[in-house]
Amino acid sequence: MLFTSIIFACFFTVFFLLHWCVFSGNVRLQNLLVLAGSYLFYAWWDWHFVFLLIGSSLLNYLLGIGIYKTKNEKYRSLLLWIGLAQGLGCLLFFKYFNFFLQSFTGDFAALHIILPLGISFYTFRTLSYLLDIKHRKVEPATDWVVFFSYVSFFPSLISGPIDRPGLLMPQLVNKRIFNSAQASDGLRQILWGLFKKIVIADNSATFTNDVFAHYHTLPASALLFAMFLFTIQVYADFSGYSDIAIGLASLLGFKITRNFNYPFFAQNIADFWRRWHISLTGWMTDYVFTPLSVYFRDYGKWGLTLAILINFTLIGIWHGANWTFIFFGFLNGCLFIPLIIRGTLNKKKKVQQRPFRTFLNMAGMFLLLMFTFLIFRADSLAMAFDCYRKLFSVSLFSAFPITEKVNMAAALIAIIIMFWAEWKQRDKQHALQIEFVQKRPVRMLIYYGLVCFILVFSATNITDFVYFKF
Repeated sequence: MLFTSIIFACFFTVFFLLHWCVFSGNVRLQNLLVLAGSYLFYAWWDWHFVFLLIGSSLLNYLLGIGIYKTKNEKYRSLLLWIGLAQGLGCLLFFKYFNFFLQSFTGDFAALHIILPLGISFYTFRTLSYLLDIKHRKVEPATDWVVFFSYVSFFPSLISGPIDRPGLLMPQLVNKRIFNSAQASDGLRQILWGLFKKIVIADNSATFTNDVFAHYHTLPASALLFAMFLFTIQVYADFSGYSDIAIGLASLLGFKITRNFNYPFFAQNIADFWRRWHISLTGWMTDYVFTPLSVYFRDYGKWGLTLAILINFTLIGIWHGANWTFIFFGFLNGCLFIPLIIRGTLNKKKKVQQRPFRTFLNMAGMFLLLMFTFLIFRADSLAMAFDCYRKLFSVSLFSAFPITEKVNMAAALIAIIIMFWAEWKQRDKQHALQIEFVQKRPVRMLIYYGLVCFILVFSATNITDFVYFKF
């Protein structure tokens, strides 16, 4: 049930009406609706894995209560390790079992293991829940419906954001009142997310998928253009999903984690990762990097470097069972080393100062992303290095064919609109917070224009969201 499908639009319309018209004023019934709707949403993909989701929720609910109530520190640690073993064990089995055995045995025949949708996201929710209880940052849920709804909250179940218990669970406990301003803003954010996903990401995918499938027969210029488009595609796709998820939650009266803060305006690699997939990088910073940096603090910059390399290698592994993701994470960690050496790791630059230097930093950062995201996109490291070699051929200056030229032209125009709107709105939560446009007819014209863009220039083949496979 894709966010971009008619089926989901019907599902959410019914859900919205039940949530606010039938069960309004009764928070427990609303939460039961959230839980039932989330399981229906998840079961639409494969009902078998709903039992894994329920089992994981039940175990972590009981463990959370046990960790909080017991006074015996060893027993508390044991309960925590049981939860960590269950969560990480499921990830290792479903996501990495074949990868590790094939990597270290070579001739091992892969098992047919289906990756449960969203397992990386909801597992990190349960892990943060147990860790926060262990460190007395939150109290466990006393109502199982609240906790189960927190784990399975359908707007962010499949591809995040990864909400922490301290943010989402109190909103499930407290009474929700319909806020028309919040709902209107949610609709605008959904529209912006659909525009990025359908017009930019899906049309770009038509070209990039073809190029990466046949790069060896195409000129290097086509590969370079595909690298440019893919960098934008993965952002438009993933941030588009996050915008839709946040907008859907807003319509239901929830505020969930912001996942992107205009990352293409980053001034350096550290700034980029503060803006990109914020819920994941924040999670890894709090639960992995910070403990490691404390553990290695006696080693100065060497210890800080090691902590960052481990942290980003794990971020790479989180994305999938492929050496490309591991190398992608490790490479991003290596890019932090110059900042560590210069002592500017935590220094934030203001984009308003020195406009030309700001533009050069952003352009250089985008070029760097193009070359690193090639590894992210490649099927193997051999393919990635082959692509790098191809870029140094004379065919870099050759013309290349483009199919579906009208949709590609529309995608390029939409990319320009996206960059302009997000730059102008860089101090806002999303690009369609256009309160500065005081005349209502002008605002409506902008909204209708985006709707027409989506309807007219939607790609021939609507693709899954990129992060569904993670």
